[in-house]
Amino acid sequence: MVLHLDGPVMVHCRTPRGERSCLNQAGSIVMIPGGMDLLHVRLGGTARSLHLYLRRALIAELASDMIDRDPTHVEILPRFGARDQMIEALMRGVIEALRDEDQTARPYVDYLSRALAARLIRQHSTATISANRAAAAAPIAKANLNKAVDFIEANLHQSVGLPAIARAAGLSVSHFARQFRAAVGEAPHQYLLRRRVENAKQRLAKTEATIAEIGFACGFANQEHLTRVFKRACGFSPAAYRKAFRD
Repeated sequence: MVLHLDGPVMVHCRTPRGERSCLNQAGSIVMIPGGMDLLHVRLGGTARSLHLYLRRALIAELASDMIDRDPTHVEILPRFGARDQMIEALMRGVIEALRDEDQTARPYVDYLSRALAARLIRQHSTATISANRAAAAAPIAKANLNKAVDFIEANLHQSVGLPAIARAAGLSVSHFARQFRAAVGEAPHQYLLRRRVENAKQRLAKTEATIAEIGFACGFANQEHLTRVFKRACGFSPAAYRKAFRD
C-alpha cells in the first residue's frame, strides 16, 4: 500500500494485468496485492510517499472473523490512485506512531494494521461480508479481561505488543481487540497509555523521584517524552502537576 503525501504526480504502472496511468494527488492510494508483480513503475516527478506492507497471515486472520468462507480465497483488489479517507487516516496514524518515541506505539501500530486489514477486506476485496459476522463483538469474559489488565499493569514499564496482551487474555488478537474495546470503552493501546500517565501522576505526587526517573519507570523513553505525552493527556506538564499537587 502506497499513500502519496504530496502531489500531483503522474504515475504509470505496468503489471501482468495490463498498464495503468493515473494522476495521484496528496492522499491518493496505490494498493498492490501480494504476489502481483510490478513490471514497471514510472513517476512523472518527485513525490513523498509512505509504503506499508500487510502480512497475508494478518489479512487471513481478520477475514476468518468477517466472512463465512475459506479466508485463504479472499483476494485483495489492486487499486491505482484510489481515495479512501479511512485508509488514509489510518496510514497517517502509522506515520505519527513511528515518529513518536512512545513505547505504546507498538500496540498502536498493531491496532492500526488490523484496522487497515479489516478495511481492505470490507471495501477492497472479493469478500462478501456476512451480516452475522458484522454484528457487534461478544462481551469479553471477566476472567479474560482481568488477565489482560493484569498483564498490562505488570508491563507498564516496557514495550508490549497487542499480540502479547491477547495471548495473556487467552484470545486471538482480532477477537481480543474488539472485545476489550467493547468492555473498557477504549482500545488496548489507549488504555495502556492512560495507565502509564496515571502511574506517573501517582509517582509525581507521592515520591521524590526526578521526573526523568518517573518517566523511565512508567515506560517512557525519557523526560521529554513523558512531558509531551503528559501535557497531551492532561493539559499541563509533569512539573506543573507536581507543584500544584504539593501546593
